[in-house]
Amino acid sequence: MKVPILALVLLSFVPHAKGNDEVASAMKRATQFFVETLSVHGGYVYFYSLDLERRLGEGTATPSEIWVQPPGTPTVGFAFLEAFSATGDRYYLEAATRVGKALCYGQLQSGGWRNSIEFDPAGKRVDQYRNGKGKGKNNSTLDDGISQSALRFLIKLDAALEGKEESIRDAVQFGLKGLLGAQFPNGAFPQVWRGPVDQSVSVVPAQLPEYDWKTEGRIKEYWDHYTLNDGLAGDVADTLIEAWQVYRKPEYKEALSKLGNFLLLAQLPDPQPGWAQQYSREMYPIWARKFEPPAVAGTESMDVMLTLLKVHSVSPRQEYLDAVVKGVRYFETCLLDDGQISRYYELKTNRPLYMQRKGDVYSLSHDDSNLPSHYGWKSRSKLDVIKKNYRLVAGGSPFPEKRPSGDVQEIIDSLDDQGRWISVADGGRLVGQAKFATGEKYLSSKLFAENLVVLSDWLKKRQGN
Repeated sequence: MKVPILALVLLSFVPHAKGNDEVASAMKRATQFFVETLSVHGGYVYFYSLDLERRLGEGTATPSEIWVQPPGTPTVGFAFLEAFSATGDRYYLEAATRVGKALCYGQLQSGGWRNSIEFDPAGKRVDQYRNGKGKGKNNSTLDDGISQSALRFLIKLDAALEGKEESIRDAVQFGLKGLLGAQFPNGAFPQVWRGPVDQSVSVVPAQLPEYDWKTEGRIKEYWDHYTLNDGLAGDVADTLIEAWQVYRKPEYKEALSKLGNFLLLAQLPDPQPGWAQQYSREMYPIWARKFEPPAVAGTESMDVMLTLLKVHSVSPRQEYLDAVVKGVRYFETCLLDDGQISRYYELKTNRPLYMQRKGDVYSLSHDDSNLPSHYGWKSRSKLDVIKKNYRLVAGGSPFPEKRPSGDVQEIIDSLDDQGRWISVADGGRLVGQAKFATGEKYLSSKLFAENLVVLSDWLKKRQGN
């Protein structure tokens, strides 16, 4: 019997021609290893040495500590939910529920999370947990997507559980209340909140400092002011959109619109219509850490423009699109010789701005020949991505979801006999302060989560979902 050529072509895309069963089996084996070997109270960290003696998050984790900051516990939890959606296997939902309960344990009294959760009440990094089992600080943080990722995961989990797990639903509602209480009247958010923020501040547009910003205007507790650092706007927008889509409560959509309106206010005046990393209550760009000066911030501006498109896709407003167009045209004039963007552009001169370091002393510089290695001073331009998404959103399409990609057969073949996907250190910089020697093998939560999502997506497509 002859097999049609088209059928042969299609079979070539099926892993070993075994299809769904092989993919589902690989997913289950990998998940069982992760859950049964690496889980601590249902949570995870970034990296593990193969002997499991080293557990790393933003630094070394204790045996009783898990990491909230991506790619930690919520990242793994998201992957479990994707696997449940693709297979209907409640094993994944149970694993995701354990992740959710671990996050509930570490929710702070202010409603959010810090970067890690310590289950040992005597541990050094215990915080003021809502459950009364903690002590110390009550600093909910929006830095690096920490509270946002925890809340987004819990919202998705609550939806998957159909609201039947009271502790999860309660943590979501408490967390969203805390997040909304941390929004200023102008729509901005601080990096850290401990309770509801001051609602009496003025709503004014961004302006340039009238003083010598190089030596003046430093604010010690900069984390209490308006910030866009490290993708905060995009992560908060994703959380509010998720809350709106699941619960349909108008306050979540209103908070999203307020955030979009703040991004309009925060766009700096011509001829530098980008965005700063940090703003004072008077809406001047201000210092954050000693190597983060007042400036037009290239990385943050890219995130802001994408965020405006996200907001527009839910709450359309022409001004959001106009601000993106203006920002794109400006940054097209700011590209470095290699096509990258600088993290900072000097106010008024628009020259790329860097820092030189001697010991703990940093000094402003236009010289990029010897930059401190701990910080991203340059990054890839996202202007092409912004333009592509602009065309979609302006044409009425939803903002596209970013999904990991990979070769399904390679992912399956790279799973070892213990159910592990093993990474090999190449000497490059890893997330956080984690370090492995070149050639050293380790386990990565990020790799596990991405591979599980790719395999889940493959199954969904095969099933026509």
